[in-house]
Formats: sequence, C-alpha cells, structure tokens
Amino acid sequence: MNSTTATTDVPSATASAASARTAPHRQPRTLLSALWLFAILNYLYCDVIGFFDKDVIRDTLDGTGAMGDYGQGFLLGASVLMTIPISNVLIARIGSRGLARWASIVGGSVMTLVQVATLFVGSFTAYYGYFSALEIASTVAIVVIAWRWRAEA
Repeated sequence: MNSTTATTDVPSATASAASARTAPHRQPRTLLSALWLFAILNYLYCDVIGFFDKDVIRDTLDGTGAMGDYGQGFLLGASVLMTIPISNVLIARIGSRGLARWASIVGGSVMTLVQVATLFVGSFTAYYGYFSALEIASTVAIVVIAWRWRAEA
C-alpha cells in the first residue's frame, strides 16, 4: 500500500467535522420540524392530562373555562391557533428556506407569546406549568434556530 492510498482511505479530521456539521439530524429543516412536533405533542398531552382534572372536566361540560365561553368562535380560534405548529412541521420540511425560516420565526413567536399569556389566565396547576415550560422552551428554540438559519449550501 502506498502513501497515497493510505491517505484517501482514512477521512480527514476536516472532512469529519464538516460532515458532522451537516449531519441530517443537525440541519435546520430537521431540527425545526422535530421541535415543532415536540411542541405539538406537548400541547396535545397537556390537554389529555387536563381531562383528568375535575375542574377542567366540569368547565368543559359547562361549556366555559378560564378563557370564557367554549362556543364556536373560541373553538375556531383554537383550531386556527393549532394550525400554526401543525403547518410549520410541513413547511419546515418542504417549503423554501425563506418561507420555512420566516414561518418558524413568526409562528414560534406567536406560539411563545400565547403560551406565556395563558399562564396568567385561570388558576395555575403544576402539570400545566410543566408542559408550558416545555412548550415555551421549544418555541423559543424554534425562533432562535430559524433566526440563525443561513442559506443552504
């Protein structure tokens, strides 16, 4: 084996570092999509856990809650709000870089502000605080990653 063959068979440290930076799990599209999914699952599970809370069940059966009447307007608003993270999973994966970046910045900011605001409505519960911390951390991370996302090579 000559010295030329030996050097081409072993990846260089620079090549390894470059591939680590662009590994699929580290790419902004993959990170954003995964974080949006993480946030959505936390939103959902918090709601599921909430249905074990007797006060939440009582309010739901009465059609009222901490944010007022659970009428058609409220339900439509909640549906539109949840469309933000759901659509961002898809946009992060298949949208143009610019669209995915700005949708994540705007959507992440909106979802962070809404989640923070909900902490001041109604009575505080430990499970809601726990899920809110995870959701806020996720959406803040989304905004930071999207903000730092530069043009793809």
